Amino acid sequence: MKTHLKRISWCWELVQHVCQLYDKVVVGSHILLRRSGVACFKVIGSVSYVRNLLVMASYTPKNILITGAAGFIASHVCNRLIRNYPDYKIVVLDKLDYCSNLKNLLPSRSSPNFKFVKGDIGSADLVNFLLITESIDTIMHFAAQTHVDNSFGNSFEFTKNNIYGTHVLLEACKVTGQIRRFIHVSTDEVYGETDEDAVVGNHEASQLLPTNPYSATKAGAEMLVMAYGRSYGLPVITTRGNNVYGPNQFPEKLIPKFILLAMRGKPLPIHGDGSNVRSYLYCEDVAEAFELILHKGEVGHVYNIGTKKERRVIDVAKDMCKLFNLDPDTVIKFVDNRPFNDQRYFLDDQKLKILGWSERTTWEEGLKKTMEWYISNPDWWGDVSGALLPHPRMLMMPGIERHFDGSEDGNSTSSNASSNPSQSQMVVPVPRSNVSIQKPSLKFLIYGRTGWIGGLLGKICEKQGIPFEYGRGRLEERSQLLADILNVKPTHVFNASGVTGRPNVDWCESHKAETIRTNVAGTLNLADVCREHDLLMMNFATGCIFEYDAAHPLGSGIGFKEEDTPNFTGSFYSKTKAMVEELLKEYENVCTLRVRMPISSDLGNPRNFITKIGRYNKVVNIPNSMTILDELLPISIEMAKRNCRGIWNFTNPGVVSHNEILEMYKNYINPNFSWVNFTLEEQAKVIVAPRSNNELDASKIKREFPDLLSIKESLIKYVFEPNKKNCAGEGSN
Repeated sequence: MKTHLKRISWCWELVQHVCQLYDKVVVGSHILLRRSGVACFKVIGSVSYVRNLLVMASYTPKNILITGAAGFIASHVCNRLIRNYPDYKIVVLDKLDYCSNLKNLLPSRSSPNFKFVKGDIGSADLVNFLLITESIDTIMHFAAQTHVDNSFGNSFEFTKNNIYGTHVLLEACKVTGQIRRFIHVSTDEVYGETDEDAVVGNHEASQLLPTNPYSATKAGAEMLVMAYGRSYGLPVITTRGNNVYGPNQFPEKLIPKFILLAMRGKPLPIHGDGSNVRSYLYCEDVAEAFELILHKGEVGHVYNIGTKKERRVIDVAKDMCKLFNLDPDTVIKFVDNRPFNDQRYFLDDQKLKILGWSERTTWEEGLKKTMEWYISNPDWWGDVSGALLPHPRMLMMPGIERHFDGSEDGNSTSSNASSNPSQSQMVVPVPRSNVSIQKPSLKFLIYGRTGWIGGLLGKICEKQGIPFEYGRGRLEERSQLLADILNVKPTHVFNASGVTGRPNVDWCESHKAETIRTNVAGTLNLADVCREHDLLMMNFATGCIFEYDAAHPLGSGIGFKEEDTPNFTGSFYSKTKAMVEELLKEYENVCTLRVRMPISSDLGNPRNFITKIGRYNKVVNIPNSMTILDELLPISIEMAKRNCRGIWNFTNPGVVSHNEILEMYKNYINPNFSWVNFTLEEQAKVIVAPRSNNELDASKIKREFPDLLSIKESLIKYVFEPNKKNCAGEGSN
């Protein structure tokens, strides 16, 4: 019988655990005896009796490593365990990808038994270091790339995270030999599509037939988990779950996306005809399931976490319309389907119910709770415009390190320990010398080498130590752009190329074909090539597509927002810029930065707005939004690191007039400087095309970068103060 037990690894491991707890265990006439502290047994009865005994036994972990716990489901599990089991030490390992947020772990922040470590499960050195130094005996492995749309565009990243990352964890468990539970979190999608007329769901022994790159990588990871369980006796448990929804979920997923879109009065996009059937579980119910599996789950087993309550996607959208009192006939929008969209996933959840779990939250109750949470926390994730697109394809770059206080870092450098003792557990521990945490590599491809902004971007990259190359291809030539991308292999592309006119926008009025070729066709060409290669394109555009109007009057402080429709068509240059901006909305991989009247500390540059108006015989005097390049160009690089996308008013908050700038110039640079004003009517007589005057609302970029200075403060700090010192220095020589 002992030999038979050894062959059944799940049973033998648990028998050993029971042996550690009891000297003698009696169930009726079936007895397990422990002698002299050695795992030596006399078992009377069949293995099924032993199984029944062991189901009743409860596993008690000591030190748990939870991977990916700054994400959605795992954060709820982590917070629940911290709340219910103060004797357990919980260590969270998360690389803080785009769909992670440290704020998800706020309930655990002050707990003495909680520690957060920023790092990648793909780092074998880091994983081994943590298992040993934290005496980890239990792993709950949630970390994964999970969004199906992403997997169609960047499937290799899914292989890297979901398969290789899991393999690293398993190997570390084998090497250290100290793990008593390894709970691997998989998905119902590994079963593939369920027949629409099926009345019995997929059970835990059903065949795995994944249909998309995401589910294929999860199935591959499961095979590794099973192999390590059989080959090395690793005490593994696998879960396969239905869709989960609730607070904290990144809005690339259906329910939070619908909620945020409804809050903004936007259409609700549905893939295909909306007939696809899905099952949804509320996050707290799922967290309770994991709590039960951790303590009662049998080693070597698979557990479906599911519900038999199914809903078609179209019905989910209609339920959302009811919550927000919207008309589904006008709000619901049908869009192109995924390359392959499984019609139905249906699980048999009986096994977990026998273990003691049941769904508690009704659909109506859970949806209402989720809606109320997003209404109360609309900015939890910052700018999510890219995720709200019908087919989001977020780049697999590290996301924003959103701290517990709401501040954010876009880089991956670990912070030092906080001076607040209560936050001492919330940093990456300093690893031993033989453990390295790799920073994500960056490499920029910049178009616009001979341009002002393009040249400045190169200098900033040099200063920050970011590798970059300038594009050699012309934007109109697709083959040349492809060659650039294949040769450079960039992580991001910056487009600072375009026609603004020689010496000004009047040139575009007589060179319309050339202007269209570069500003419209070339920009779209580059965006399309970048999209094909899953590259984020930072596109420097213009805010000169608006003019003061009745809704945004001069001097009112009411600026044009990112979603406002351009209303200035006075110049052909502005027409082409407005046209291409509208078309770029169809490219979810583009971040459009509206620059206005750019200014830098280089007052000798003829393209500098201050230099320009300082050389004019006469100037108008109208308040405008403007861009201080010395402050904002480094922010554009930070925005690339943060994977920002969509349209941004790329100006300093507030407005400043021509006279105010020239007055500063006179006070700081040249006390003898003088100028003469003239009216817009007088200006119109000496220019070919009218000029745009407006105020852009900079509140969006201010929220993302709270330290951004107002236009007048920035002018003094970055332009006039440095030049005042330079002038003083030159005068003393």
